Amino acid sequence: MLTRRQFGSLATAAVCATAAPAIAQQRTIRIGTLATLDGPLAQLGKDAFRCLDMAVAEHGGTGTKIELFRASSDSKPDVALASARRLVEQDKVDVLIGPLSGSEGIRIKDYAKTVPGVTFINGSSAAIETTLVEPAPNFFRFNPDGAQNTAALGKYIREKRGWSRIVIVAEDYSFPYAQVFGLMGTYCAAGGHVPHKFFVPLGTKDFSSIIAQLPGKDKADAVFVVLGGADAVNFLTQYTQAGGELPIIGGTLTVDQTVLSAKGPVRAHLPGVLSAGPISDNDTSPAWLDFVGRYRKAYPDGLPSPSYPGVEYYISTKAALLALKDVGGDLSDGHAAYRSALGKLAFDTPTGPTLLNKNRQATVTVFVNEVVEKDGRLTTTPVQRIEAVDQFLGLGEEGYRKLGAPSRDNPSCAA
Repeated sequence: MLTRRQFGSLATAAVCATAAPAIAQQRTIRIGTLATLDGPLAQLGKDAFRCLDMAVAEHGGTGTKIELFRASSDSKPDVALASARRLVEQDKVDVLIGPLSGSEGIRIKDYAKTVPGVTFINGSSAAIETTLVEPAPNFFRFNPDGAQNTAALGKYIREKRGWSRIVIVAEDYSFPYAQVFGLMGTYCAAGGHVPHKFFVPLGTKDFSSIIAQLPGKDKADAVFVVLGGADAVNFLTQYTQAGGELPIIGGTLTVDQTVLSAKGPVRAHLPGVLSAGPISDNDTSPAWLDFVGRYRKAYPDGLPSPSYPGVEYYISTKAALLALKDVGGDLSDGHAAYRSALGKLAFDTPTGPTLLNKNRQATVTVFVNEVVEKDGRLTTTPVQRIEAVDQFLGLGEEGYRKLGAPSRDNPSCAA
């Protein structure tokens, strides 16, 4: 894990604006930022910090001075917790933005309950349980959970492609469980079947034993791959080299630009891959095109298009700063006014409008995408756009909770 010293200056003056004398005399607001910078998702964390810094640089001021503090994790909940504690207990941050990965988010949500004087704003982690199961009143999430991302995809592949049997290869932690939960919920309801699911540890390098167990075209129509970062690159490279036959359906991170921009055999199986998530590289909306243009100008050596975590950290940071501006930087009374402002935020983002429900969980726009080659690089292009996807997937809270918690075994439609 990167040490705090390796980040250089631990506190960076980010925003300083002149305001009324009473507000200007407030102490500096300290914002901690936490992302995954070690392990298979390290490139995602790097882009998350790029986009977070964009949001800070673009903001017009909060009426008070802000200092940023950075910390790193490695997709392990215990490491994320240790980093969060340093930010809160040593750096004395008032607001913490992060983490990146699913199970990290659950741990940070639980920690938030023990420090009610700090406001937590999720980075991009997307486990269902973070805001559904005993949510923390001081934890806000402006990005979709994993099931919100993939629910439309399950219905699409069954009804539009006619695929009746698929198998699944996924990392063994909460975010992939949520992605599988969302896809299988609508896929199984539409008459699809999933005879086999294979779960692997995060950071798996050798997928040969899993690939050897995958059925051929005579027994399955496709394989749903829910891997991210280096894990996705390793699997797709080895699957291609092994002569894999099944078409691939991608999880949200499986078709992220951190994977699509990889070189070598990994590219062979990517064109035509269907996926779903809150961003589409080839979205033609003015807000998205403007955001991508600003990203490329700010980071000419960055990714061809912003990553999924990058976009979500940008949105989360925008939310943090918009609410601070709304209250003039007032964090008195246990952040009461600030948290009220966060909960009421309804604003346009590069990917569409967002607002929070009673669990402080975002309702967002989601795309079903197909990977295409454009201008010599692989990108995602939208084949379907679904507005206002809520936490309960249109089932209502009572109906949604009846589905049970996502896990290796739930849902199931193996027959």
